[in-house]
Amino acid sequence: MPLDLAIILPTLNERGNLAPLVDRIDAAMGDTAWEVIIVDDDSRDGTADEARALAVSDPRVRVIQRIGRRGLASAAIEGFCATAAPFVAVMDADHQHDPALLPAMLASLKAGEAEVCVASRFMQGASTANWAAPERERLSAFANRVARRLTGVALSDPMSGYFMLSAAHARALVPRLSGIGFKILLDLLATSDRPLRVKELPLQFAARREGESKLDRAVLFDFLAGLYDKTLGRVIPTRFALFGTVGALGVVVHFAVLTSLLFSFGERFALAQTAAVLVAMSFNFWLNNWLTYRDKRLKGWGALLRGWLGFCATCAVGAFANVAIATFLEGQGLFWAFAALAGIVVGSVWNYALSSRFVWGRF
Repeated sequence: MPLDLAIILPTLNERGNLAPLVDRIDAAMGDTAWEVIIVDDDSRDGTADEARALAVSDPRVRVIQRIGRRGLASAAIEGFCATAAPFVAVMDADHQHDPALLPAMLASLKAGEAEVCVASRFMQGASTANWAAPERERLSAFANRVARRLTGVALSDPMSGYFMLSAAHARALVPRLSGIGFKILLDLLATSDRPLRVKELPLQFAARREGESKLDRAVLFDFLAGLYDKTLGRVIPTRFALFGTVGALGVVVHFAVLTSLLFSFGERFALAQTAAVLVAMSFNFWLNNWLTYRDKRLKGWGALLRGWLGFCATCAVGAFANVAIATFLEGQGLFWAFAALAGIVVGSVWNYALSSRFVWGRF
């Protein structure tokens, strides 16, 4: 039968969930011709290898193993572009999304009832009783209110991660999608030149079958980054804006340390400025790793230590220029606060350029 539907599963450490989920999809889809595209972010647990093992016996399973690229939104975009199916669905691989909804979603799109079908956690008839994550529920409710204002689409759950639309429509929007964060549906709805016709279906949101959630408290920052990208991202690149935001917080840390040292040890400005630079630089590394480069986050003590050393090394020239210029200006009579700020500005451009490439990027 002609291929009808591609089901895109962005994965990170979901090895044990794949085979049971493919079985559930097979049982739900009946005679419909479908394929599963597993887009794996180079999982350490061998998810891509497990997907390849499934594909040996079931040609409907396909694998994209991404090296050096991470993030749910960008994974979905790669899936959109990798299939010949006329319709595409995005769902999680952790069994929280029920495959039984797929046939009804596909039927609605084929009948022209909607341009996008969304599985909603919050509409009448839906349930999150098995979610057991009240903090995440409150965050989703807040994000949904903001998303409705941004997209102009009256949905109960515009932040849903389970939806379906035509592949041609998705690919038409791809060049203008940000690919940032984890809520690709919000990106699609906000990018469209007109409000899309959407139909929601009630979802019984289940508990994760096994493994751990990949979403932590930085998820709110991810959401705000996505909103920024859709509004001001074309003026100032989002990653640079995030790096600058962290840098601004680093300025606060820098001045706090500098002020404390000056008032504690007197007029030894050069020593105090040097110490403030080192503390602020370490703070910036930690916060950038947690937020700005969340999709490329370094984990484990070894990776963090190497990352911190690399960050310090790539920022060494910027730090030297920072201290030298600030010390020179202070020696010329400029008020110490303005001298320190001038040093910070000079070092920041260097810090962003090299750290983006050599700490969280690839040579």
